[in-house]
Amino acid sequence: MENFTQQYNAYKGIFEAALSDYLSKITLSPPVLQESFRYSLQIGGKRLRPVLMFACARMLGGKEQDVAPFAVALEMIHTYSLVHDDLPGMDNDDFRRGQPSNHKKFGVGQAILAGDALLNEAYALCFQESRRGRTYLNAAEQICLNAGARGMIAGQAADLFYEGSETAGKSEAEFIVRNKTAKMLVSAVTVPAYVYGMDENILSLLAEYGKNLGFLFQITDDMLDVSGNFEKLGKTVGKDERENKLSYVRLYGMEECRSMAEHYCGICEKVLDALPFESDFFMETARSVLKREY
Repeated sequence: MENFTQQYNAYKGIFEAALSDYLSKITLSPPVLQESFRYSLQIGGKRLRPVLMFACARMLGGKEQDVAPFAVALEMIHTYSLVHDDLPGMDNDDFRRGQPSNHKKFGVGQAILAGDALLNEAYALCFQESRRGRTYLNAAEQICLNAGARGMIAGQAADLFYEGSETAGKSEAEFIVRNKTAKMLVSAVTVPAYVYGMDENILSLLAEYGKNLGFLFQITDDMLDVSGNFEKLGKTVGKDERENKLSYVRLYGMEECRSMAEHYCGICEKVLDALPFESDFFMETARSVLKREY
């Protein structure tokens, strides 16, 4: 586990350097846009998606620099989704990663614009990388599709739509998780495979791992909303129950959720066993998600 933690932090450090390099090259006006744009990007986080992208590049025989702009783009998309998710019209949370949410620091209007800027800058990065050739174009397309109206946005829309619903159940909850959470993780592990022109079998296995890791992540997230605390999570707890969210805990209860989380972790292991690459880092990632406390 110590080696896993060291490797995770090494990938995270490479990403922070890439992000700092990107930010050093852009200046936005007016100053409030620059400040709000940088604020949510720079207040930390697990950086799970860029870490997975870098680890996948290494597993496939490449290097982090091959996908670094895509990693920055994906983290910007993730950050924009959190900025908007915290807004009063969405999940209405005053804190993110232990700090005031973007809209609490800069106001609702500026937070919306900061999220818009993050998304558009991410797409601009994807367009720039597409100039490098067909495989980069394919990778960029996957990021955009998984983040858009047939991916993360669809999941967020469903999450809001089914809030408080007495008839929504398993299929609706699965739709939310598959799109809102899992597809971004699918992007993280498939982008390097697209860049390196891997065959459909490898792409399919990596996508399956990302999907199941997404379900594992969301189930543990739902559980932490019940059993976690603000000091570790850095965000308000107990909101799912208060807002009557269609969470897995609401549908199945804590004990069944624990079993389901172990089930999805097991599927991740089976998928990884089918890959013709050394994939211990990805198995340890799944296990760490299963046991996470924040």
